Amino acid sequence: MNTRLWHSGPEASAPEPADVSVSCHRRLRGPYTGAGSLMRALVPSVYDRRPDLVDRHAIEILSVAPELQDRIGAGPQTLTSLAIPEEQTRIYAAVRTRRLAHGLVELLVAYARLSTPGVLRLAFTDADEADHTDQEFLAILLRRTQGTPVAVAVGSRGGELTDELAAALDRYARPVEVPAPGPRPARDQDRLLHDYIDADGASDDPDELAAYRAADPDTRARLHDERAERLRRDGDRSLRLGAIPYHLEHGGDPAAAAGDALYEAVYHCAGMGFWHAILDYAPRARTLVGPGRAELYAHVTGKMSSALAFLGRTAEAERCYLEVRGRYTLPLTQIFTGYALSMLYTRLHPPERRDHAVAKAYVNNSVTLATLLPDPELRTFHTVFQLNGLALVEMHMGNLEESFRLVDDGLRRMERELPADRHRLHRSALLHNRARVHGALGRPTEALADFTAVIALDPNYPDYYFDRADVLQKLGDDAAALADYGTAITLGPPFWELHYNRADLRARSGDTEGAIADLARVVELEPDQLDARVNLIGLLLENDAVEAALPVLEEGLRLDPGDARLLQLRGQLAWEAGRRDAARRDFDLALDADPGCVPALAGRATLLFEDGEPVAALRDLTRAIEVSPDDPDLRHNRAHVHQATGDWKAAADDYTHALTLPGADLPELLRQRARCHRQLGNPTAAETDLNDARAASGPAVAVGAA
Repeated sequence: MNTRLWHSGPEASAPEPADVSVSCHRRLRGPYTGAGSLMRALVPSVYDRRPDLVDRHAIEILSVAPELQDRIGAGPQTLTSLAIPEEQTRIYAAVRTRRLAHGLVELLVAYARLSTPGVLRLAFTDADEADHTDQEFLAILLRRTQGTPVAVAVGSRGGELTDELAAALDRYARPVEVPAPGPRPARDQDRLLHDYIDADGASDDPDELAAYRAADPDTRARLHDERAERLRRDGDRSLRLGAIPYHLEHGGDPAAAAGDALYEAVYHCAGMGFWHAILDYAPRARTLVGPGRAELYAHVTGKMSSALAFLGRTAEAERCYLEVRGRYTLPLTQIFTGYALSMLYTRLHPPERRDHAVAKAYVNNSVTLATLLPDPELRTFHTVFQLNGLALVEMHMGNLEESFRLVDDGLRRMERELPADRHRLHRSALLHNRARVHGALGRPTEALADFTAVIALDPNYPDYYFDRADVLQKLGDDAAALADYGTAITLGPPFWELHYNRADLRARSGDTEGAIADLARVVELEPDQLDARVNLIGLLLENDAVEAALPVLEEGLRLDPGDARLLQLRGQLAWEAGRRDAARRDFDLALDADPGCVPALAGRATLLFEDGEPVAALRDLTRAIEVSPDDPDLRHNRAHVHQATGDWKAAADDYTHALTLPGADLPELLRQRARCHRQLGNPTAAETDLNDARAASGPAVAVGAA
């Protein structure tokens, strides 16, 4: 029973009964037990009313509830989704689950609004027993349904929650009293035992547990096997990630049956990017099968190591790779662990532990072993795959031409030696990598050609459009870049980086409204993206939208009270509102957090100058110029302070330097330098500057005497 309950939603009184209530216990269906059950309950009716809405979120739906493919179709296909297991070479980053969660939340909000003025009431139990994917989904759901017609209830048995979910419950939900459980009908020991088995590992009923423990071990094992067989025969595919392996672990032949079932679950989750779940399945599989089943043990350990690496636990990952590397002489195990260790040392370890020479040594060994494989197709594929890893190491070592040669040769070799219908995914990956190396070599035209070619091969994969948009900008085709960003946004779950990059392009193109919309989308998806938040506040303030900027600023400071940029912006707003003391405090706080925060240095310098402290103002401006030497306004401001203190020579020097910088206000700088020349006794130079100022201003602008 859930002993703690929280509620979040539009109702002011006690929450009403839920429209849909689901358990999140990972023993039922593994990752996304709760979210998948919710989709199975809602999507069929949504599909009947709004098939376009379901189609828009098909990737998210099928990722959490794959059995719904029979109802809604397969969704957009990519070479990744079509690849057979032995050709699956793409690995999703851990952030993919956040994107899936955002897409599901947006589907739910859209569905709720179809039925306004009603409220969609959702209840989730066993949150503390949920996989990381469900806890992440619940945290995002609680945050993003504020102010929508969606009410969310979350129940827990009192166990541990992720930091993100605990924080979301604390901020967006309120604890409510847990209703006392009603009396249950009397049950004999046999019924209690069967009820425990049928709960699929999710029961916390003490009577059921006692009956289970008291039962004959052979009877328990038989009932587990029978339950697993029923679920396999009649159940959904997602049960293979939860209840089925659980029952087989407790059945009559756990080492064989459960080992294979957990192996299947590990590989499914690795293909989907459900890395936290692998850290549940893989240790269970390793314990059951032991090192004696060499290939299965090595494969499961490899996936567990990858999960550790992608979740930032790279030291643990390295130990696991070295374990199987030292245990087995299997050629493919040696090849894959060498590659994986190379990736740790060139990319995934913390910067202080990276060593590209070590990475190269590992991958060179894998290349050598791959060339010795007896099967011609496997030899070609694995050799090219390892050389692609070597190309990444060479790129990190600064050897771009060698990196390009390796990728290009590998692509040509696959085209020459393998059937055209084999390893299409890896061919596309090589083509994509060649495009990126072209870009790194400063060859945008060639990069564009390769990106366009890989899009033709895999038109539904959004990352390719994202990368091509960057190249198009470098080639000056902003309209085509915007079109690629727009296409990428339609092809998958919400992806904040797309909006961040498009905001930058829109801002540079003069579309401030579009840039603001994109940056607002970024902070809606991921509030802790402070670069986007700072840029959004800046654009809002440039457009005099102070009221809109304030809540964005306040939320940023709640998330990171010590961020220098946000403190500086708060100081700027206080200054503009005439609250000079508050502005000075915030500028001081910003500079305590980041002594090189240029806007805070410039702002404080102005306050100091106005308060009669020119020496302190000069000190701040000098520090700002050291950090940002190409800012003409900083030179201009320091020159103005020099003038006020009578240091005309220093002022003239700053004006002279500022005149050489991009974006300088030439007429004003020339006029001010003319004043310095007059004070320094050089009227000829002053007159020359005034004439140049008139010319720079144009014929319609009158220039006064210095």
